[in-house]
Order: sequence, then structure tokens, then C-alpha cells
Amino acid sequence: MTIHLIDGTYELFRHFFALPSSRDASGREVAAVRGVIASVLGMIRGGEATHIGVATDHVIESFRNKLWRGYKTSEGVPAPLLSQFPLLEEALTAMGVVVWPMVEWEADDALASAARLASRDARVERVVICTPDKDLAQSVAGTRVVLLNRRSREVMDEGGVVRKFGVPPASIPDYLALVGDASDGYPGLPGWGPKSTAAVLARFGHLEHIPADWREWHANATNAPRLAETLSRDMNKALLFRDLATLRSDLPLFKKVDELKWTGPTPAFAALAAQLEHGHSRKPQPKRAKR
Repeated sequence: MTIHLIDGTYELFRHFFALPSSRDASGREVAAVRGVIASVLGMIRGGEATHIGVATDHVIESFRNKLWRGYKTSEGVPAPLLSQFPLLEEALTAMGVVVWPMVEWEADDALASAARLASRDARVERVVICTPDKDLAQSVAGTRVVLLNRRSREVMDEGGVVRKFGVPPASIPDYLALVGDASDGYPGLPGWGPKSTAAVLARFGHLEHIPADWREWHANATNAPRLAETLSRDMNKALLFRDLATLRSDLPLFKKVDELKWTGPTPAFAALAAQLEHGHSRKPQPKRAKR
């Protein structure tokens, strides 16, 4: 069987900025929820997905905000978008889809945990994590656990991760610690660009294995003496950034993958779907990238 794990936060953002505004009979903004529901139903009805789970950031903030003050928050996220998270979770649950609304942890942690749990089952031939988020590249394993960008239809297996980032999945948190991640709100270390970072980590794998003496690197890194000096000075910060980038994959989301099998909508879905449909459209939302 194939397990599909969907980044509900990304999907809600994507549909919010792609679709015209629409409100239900009570005046709630619902266009993004309608878009995500239609998209997930399309996967199911088209035979693409039989076992499915969706992770959402019920609260944008997480434990990582306590570790780094600059970590991403809900500040600047449009209120009509934020208000649709609970409705999306309600609608997906009514549709019979397993939903993991994250509060202390993030949706990415749930996806990483679900991928790890699913891959333990010998019956699972493939785990498809539906997200373009580079953080999840650390969860990729061979050709069995892969990422799928549903917009471009690009599938990224372990070889794809190496081709794109220059390092294997296990080194992705170290890579992000050095180059930074603007979407998550941490800067990385000065001077450590993608090419130099990939060259050094391809040889040493993890931050603590990088020799203090740059002459031992034997890697094609630009201005290696300066990079070594920066890393030595800011190693504690780099380790903190790696902690931010490391997804927690031990959340007890389910016991058996059978729990993810879609068996049809609940009795509550028809009424909720009808309420979502009885709305009126407004002008399109302004274009904006995810977070």
C-alpha cells in the first residue's frame, strides 16, 4: 500500500492565495477550505490515495519560538486565512480523513513522525509526503519515503535530495543550520552559502565532525579560512539552528497504518459541504508565497 501524508498548512496557504474569496451563508471566508477539500477528494476519487493523513498548524507558533525569538509566528498572516484552520480540520475530519492539528509541535513534525511510523510497516510500499517544504527532505529514505510537490508533480527521492542540496537527507538539518531558512526565521551563519555548505557537509556529514582547521577540509569551499573562523566562533548558534531544523519524528500519532485508510465521509460531511457551497465569491486574493 501507499501512504499519503499531506501538509495541510501549505495546502491552505496555497489555495488561499490562488482562489477568489468566497464566504458561506454565515459570512465566514471559506474559499481556501473548499479548495483543499476538493483537492484531497480528487486524490481519493482518482484512486491516487487510499490511506491518507493531513497535518496542520492549528497554532502557527510552537516550542521552537521559545528556542529562538526570531522564529516564524502568525504575525502578518491574514486573519481570513488564520480563521480557516479550525474549519479545515473540521471539514477534513467530517470527510473521514485523519487530521493531526498541531499546537505544541508543528505540522512538519507530524509529517516526519507519520512517515517514520508508516515506514515501519512491511506492508507499506511507499510513503509519499505531499509538501514542497525543504525541511521534510530529512525524512526521505531511498525510494520508499519520498516528497511530492503537488503543484509541479515533482517527486524527490533520496537521490533527488542529494542532487538538489548536495547532501543526503541525514545532513539536511546541518545544511539548514549553516545556510539558514528565511521562511522559518533563522539566518544561518555569515558566509556559509549553499555551495560551500554542501561541499563541506558532503565530506563530514554533521557540524561537529567538521575539522576546526580548514586545511583538513579538502573541499571546494569559498573563503574556507573565514568559514572555519565563523563556525568556530558561532558553533553554539549553529547547533541551535540545527535543533530548530531537526524535525521531531517520535510523536505517537497512530498505532497502525490501517487507521489511515479512507472508508468514506462521516454523516456530518454532507451538511458541512452544503454550507461551504452556499457562499458567494469576491475578487481574487493577492498573490503571495507561503510563509
